[in-house]
Amino acid sequence: MKKMNFFALAAIALLLLGACENTKKVKEEKTMTKAIDLASMDKDLRPGDDFFRFVNGGWMKENPIPPEHSTYGAFIILYEQNQEDLKQLVKEVSAEKDANNGSVSQKIRDFYNSGMDTIRIEELGVNAIRKDIDEINALKSKTDVQAYIAKTHKAGASTLFYFFSSADQRNSSMEIANFYQGGLGLPDVDYYLNDDDRSVKLREAYSIHLAKMFQLMGDDKATAIKGAATILKMETSLAKVSKTRLERRDPIANYNKMSLAELKELSPDFDWDIYFTTLGLPDPGDMNVSQTDFIAGLSPLMKQYSLDDWKTYLLWSLVDGSATYLSNDFVEQNFDFFGKTLSGRQEMRARWKRVLDNTSGALGEAIGQLYVEKHFPPESKSRMITLVENLRKSFAQRIAKLDWMDEETKKKAIEKLDAITVKIGYPDKWKDYSKLNVVADSYLQNVRAANTFEFDRTLEKIGKPVDKSEWGMTPQTVNAYYNPTNNEIVFPAGILQPPFFNKDADDAVNYGAIGVVIGHEMTHGFDDQGRQYDKDGNLNDWWTEDDAKRFADKTALLASQYDNYTILDSLNVDGQLTMGENIADLGGLNISFDALLMSMNGNKPAPIEGYTYDQRFFMGYAQVWRQNIRDKELMRRLKEDVHSPGEARVNIPPFNMDIFINAFGITADDKLFIPVQKRAYIW
Repeated sequence: MKKMNFFALAAIALLLLGACENTKKVKEEKTMTKAIDLASMDKDLRPGDDFFRFVNGGWMKENPIPPEHSTYGAFIILYEQNQEDLKQLVKEVSAEKDANNGSVSQKIRDFYNSGMDTIRIEELGVNAIRKDIDEINALKSKTDVQAYIAKTHKAGASTLFYFFSSADQRNSSMEIANFYQGGLGLPDVDYYLNDDDRSVKLREAYSIHLAKMFQLMGDDKATAIKGAATILKMETSLAKVSKTRLERRDPIANYNKMSLAELKELSPDFDWDIYFTTLGLPDPGDMNVSQTDFIAGLSPLMKQYSLDDWKTYLLWSLVDGSATYLSNDFVEQNFDFFGKTLSGRQEMRARWKRVLDNTSGALGEAIGQLYVEKHFPPESKSRMITLVENLRKSFAQRIAKLDWMDEETKKKAIEKLDAITVKIGYPDKWKDYSKLNVVADSYLQNVRAANTFEFDRTLEKIGKPVDKSEWGMTPQTVNAYYNPTNNEIVFPAGILQPPFFNKDADDAVNYGAIGVVIGHEMTHGFDDQGRQYDKDGNLNDWWTEDDAKRFADKTALLASQYDNYTILDSLNVDGQLTMGENIADLGGLNISFDALLMSMNGNKPAPIEGYTYDQRFFMGYAQVWRQNIRDKELMRRLKEDVHSPGEARVNIPPFNMDIFINAFGITADDKLFIPVQKRAYIW
């Protein structure tokens, strides 16, 4: 029941959850947040040696990571503030005595309350999935296995691989069916295939976790250990035919449109007729098979592994996807591996937070509508519109002045920039939840109903025009994104609060924070992936060959800077995996600073608290990325995350900017100084 979001979007951050318990304190912080808090700095450091800690070192010392978190910083604090607001909204809805059955209020109330009903959940224990276990054990053939896989997909569980709809990347106005590789319990292909010490230890811990989960389902110890070995062997086979995260960043390589007949030829030992008939989609039309090696690889694996092996795999997929909605023994074992072992978290988040997350995920726009009515003032939207247009003008001027791009490509780049759609705060059209049935007495049933509801929505879209009014994030989300097939930038209401957007801050700080976020998302349309899409959102090479070569040379320079940035004494950032986000960070800084200058009309404001406007711009940017992070979580992210760690996002991009070097008097004697000839001047 684990879900993956396949919107082709690039977000500002990968958000993991944090905590902030005092509602009154949260409200005060929202109205009293300083633009730049000098107490958060570490002035004993030189800006050129560690700008990240120069701005944030004081805050880092005073804000150790709470035990329930693997990381703690600006995104998470704001997220938790939003959680308090959402909790209050859900409480108010739950208090409505006259909520009609089938109403949004009834659905929010019953979904949340069913998740908080631990007495009922503990009473059920493994029996909550007993019928599923029995159904899997009763399967008679591999054809039955394949039909069952389709049944789980229809219930939103995505066993073995993912099937969903999205815009055709060569015809972005139409929705088509898509296949995407999956089937792995560990979060990265390399964990199965690499023999480094950490990967070996993770596999050992994963095997123990697998066995314990099988025991919780009722197996004796010997059977559970045998089942764990089977799963690790099967998932390793799947990993061998899977693409790496870096390979999956190539949109051209991951576009493989084919008919049902071609799919059958690609993977002949999987009964695709049974699969699509079970889905209720006997004629899926042309579809995109994102990773052809994976789907092709399923065919020999279906033959290689026995019926009993596949039944074991289905049982594992069932419990892995359901664990967080079951009794506490399942929840704690799941956390022990995925929370403690993988990320270093010491405690689970409070139950209300976990249940609220799932409620907000299932009924996101219903809750989001209540959220924006109460917490998103209209003036925030109007000010954002002004900021976005200022950034658009700045970006156009920068494109016009580029010395490495010819006029033909410049013209098309500006056309694409002009065509970017902007969404701010919340959707113009809210999602209709009338077909979602929520009951009062079964948390797992409600989660499955929500997943089925979403899967049915995705099935209904196939073969129809793309609804470009839809959002890929809920209004309460603390994040932002660029969607290349829609050529749109989206800023949910949740992120439009301090430290990102501060109505009381000077312009320099706001342009350094939310301005860079805006510029970051705009630049995603012109990063190494986004640049391959035209102004209409289609994969279409609109660059001259020479410009593409010059762009590659410049981005290679940037990648080298990240490849050589050391974390935890011996680990380095992967400059290729994080390329798109790094280009967007650097572009966002350049575009937003120029927009700040335009807004000043030649008038330089006086320093505030001893810092000039240009210094405060970069300090505003740096404090957005302040964070403490556990070593295990940092190691995990360095392998899995397309975003660089916050420290690198602050300590690399500004040092490519002459204006930053001058603003802080950075010299060749400073540790992070980058010589002019090695700076990446891109957008």
